[in-house]
Amino acid sequence: MPEVKKVLKVTGMSCGHCKMAVHNALSGLAGVQNVDVNLGTGDVTLNYDSDKVDLDDFRRAVSGAGYGVAE
Repeated sequence: MPEVKKVLKVTGMSCGHCKMAVHNALSGLAGVQNVDVNLGTGDVTLNYDSDKVDLDDFRRAVSGAGYGVAE
């Protein structure tokens, strides 16, 4: 299980509800072990199994929750 740590810059978050929506969207993905959302900076730190989930999955989950991922 190749565990990887990745920091995403999520756009559009402005409150605690936003933080929880992004956290729940990402933590619900298979292979994600840990999600830490920093509302102040917009940074989302993920620990995940790269054999089960990838950056495109994260983008789709964040987009589905109504937010964006900065490049």
